[in-house]
Parts: sequence; C-alpha cells; structure tokens
Amino acid sequence: MIEDSAAPTGLFTDDKQVTRCVWCRATPEYQHYHDHEWGFPVQDDRRLFEKVCLEGFQAGLSWLTILKKREAFRRGFAEFDMDQVAGFGESETKRLLLDAGIVRHQGKIASTINNAQRAQEIRKEFGSLAAYFWRLEPATDTRPQQITRQTMSGITTSAESIALSKDLRKRGWSFVGPTTMYAFMQAMGLVNDHIQGCAARRRALQARAEFKSPVDATTGVQTQAQN
Repeated sequence: MIEDSAAPTGLFTDDKQVTRCVWCRATPEYQHYHDHEWGFPVQDDRRLFEKVCLEGFQAGLSWLTILKKREAFRRGFAEFDMDQVAGFGESETKRLLLDAGIVRHQGKIASTINNAQRAQEIRKEFGSLAAYFWRLEPATDTRPQQITRQTMSGITTSAESIALSKDLRKRGWSFVGPTTMYAFMQAMGLVNDHIQGCAARRRALQARAEFKSPVDATTGVQTQAQN
C-alpha cells in the first residue's frame, strides 16, 4: 500500500503538518480510515467478519474503491451480521447482484454467504472469531525492528498469514489467500505496519498496549500481547 515514487520515505505531510503513511494520501476519507481504523486492534466479531469479507471483495481492486462502497456493502449484507448473512439464499443473491452500490461479483457474493456459515462454525469452536484470529498474532521477535518503506516494500505475506489462509481454506472459506489475510491482519491491528514517523503509529501501539486479547474458549488461555 505504500508504493509512491514521489514519497521515498513512504510518508507524506499534509498542510496541517500531520505526517501519515503515503498510501492514504488520495482523499480525506482515506486519511480518516488510516488515522482511526487501520492498524488499531479489533476484537468485535462483526467488524472482523466485515473486514474478511471486504478484503475478499477487494481482490483485483483498490481498498479505496471498497472503502467508498462500504456503507452500501453494510446495507446489502445486513451490517455483516454473520448469522443473517449465513441465511441468505437465492432472493438475497439476486438483490445483491442488482445493487449498483457494491461490487456485483457473483462469486464474491456467494463466497461471503459461504464464509458466514463457516464463521458460525469457528465461533462455535473457539467462542468468537476474535479468539480464533488473535491466536495468530505474530510474536514480537518475528517482526521487523523498524517499520520503514524499505522493510515493508517486499512484505505482502507472513508466516502467520500463510498459516491463517491455509487453515481457513481447510475449513471451507474462500477468497482468503495469504496476501488477503496479511492485509486483514494489518487492518485489524494484529500487526502495526504504520511507517516509522507516521503520526498514527504511536497511537496504534498505545491502543494495542491497552487492548485485552480475547480468550480462546477451547483452552481458556488469553493470547499474549505483542507490542
């Protein structure tokens, strides 16, 4: 997300002297998402499910395209309530295919419905989607010591995103490749990939320090914070 030949540091500074990761420079809406959502830890199952689904819809597109359509996606998919989406059938699929506010891709719509059903199974097994996803938070010593443009330029997957993708596919999920899952982990705060010097980086780190990791219902063990 940081490729921009005009910003060799991976950062830009706006007219109010706020420094941000360069990928959000395009619009104020994108900057708000960067400042308040991307990289901040999430354990709300609805938000986690929404993000997995929208990352799937993003395949072949930009995240800004999806972000601009996010409210329409929320309306179309019952605010990403997994139980409601899991019950979608032919009539809901036809409705979504006629909805110009979203990405009308039949395979991705079908995938979202299927993934909602698979998400119910994970919730039953682990107690919550959060408990499932946060098991794969990377250990501190596996992460780059400095998050710079240079270190991030070649990172599109990780051992954890590969493992997550593999396990989700085994469980019957679709549109959950390793690159998609790494983007999901970046967005939901399982990793903090704000570039060193970005104004949001410290706030994201503080949010993670204050974050209470979910408990895996199958073990009763709380996942360890990685700051």
